[in-house]
Amino acid sequence: MNKNSSLNYVSYLKVDQILTAQEPKSAGPDGTFEHDEMLFIVIHQVYELWFKQILHEIDRVNELLQANELSPALATIGRILTILKTIVGQVDILETMTPLQFNSFRSFLDNSSGFQSVQFREIEFALGYKRQSMIDHFPEGLHGREQLFDRFNAPSLWDNFLGYLHRNGHPLPNSVLERDVTATIQPSPEVQKVLLDVYRNDVWISRLCERLVDLDEGLQEWRYRHVKMVARTIGAKMGTGGSAGVKYLESTLLPMWPDLWAIRSEL
Repeated sequence: MNKNSSLNYVSYLKVDQILTAQEPKSAGPDGTFEHDEMLFIVIHQVYELWFKQILHEIDRVNELLQANELSPALATIGRILTILKTIVGQVDILETMTPLQFNSFRSFLDNSSGFQSVQFREIEFALGYKRQSMIDHFPEGLHGREQLFDRFNAPSLWDNFLGYLHRNGHPLPNSVLERDVTATIQPSPEVQKVLLDVYRNDVWISRLCERLVDLDEGLQEWRYRHVKMVARTIGAKMGTGGSAGVKYLESTLLPMWPDLWAIRSEL
């Protein structure tokens, strides 16, 4: 290492930028602010960092599946699962904040809402849960909208999984392989037939299937904990930014990859 290098822990990790990125909106003229707003900001900034890493890992899984490298793909999915466990655990920290403590600064959030997290929508799109209507919630020129649009039009992890099956002894019809990658994933009898054969006759690829079930379940676990945390904090009130709050969040508690769940009763 160059002894004259100015690189150090602080400059490499941009610690100064990170630690000055918290700007409570409840701050008054004297600089004081509602105590619990700092926790709210830090937790959600950490979520966004983890979302960035999850997207990085999903892209890696796609590359590995396209290269037919199963073992490292399984390990990378395992890393995503561990990250999901971590962000679910962060809900415990948020739940140390009572409804009264949240309401002490909630009005200062104005129109901001977790619903507006571009990166979380990217994760949904990258995994295959795509809705054109969701893009419409993000105006032209908004930071990250272009990446979200690219994710919408690109093959998802599910599409790459289907391609992997087809290349490795489990052929699928063209109607499946050439499906509209911008469409929400629907149950497919053709895919389910192939998956049943995989589980019965291909130990290695069945492990990949189970990893994907773990991932689907892990995301549902995160959604469920998020729903209960919001219900615990604001009850049936409208969400911040005018979202439907708990009612909307409950509607998302569905599996992303229905074929992997549908075959359970046939095995």
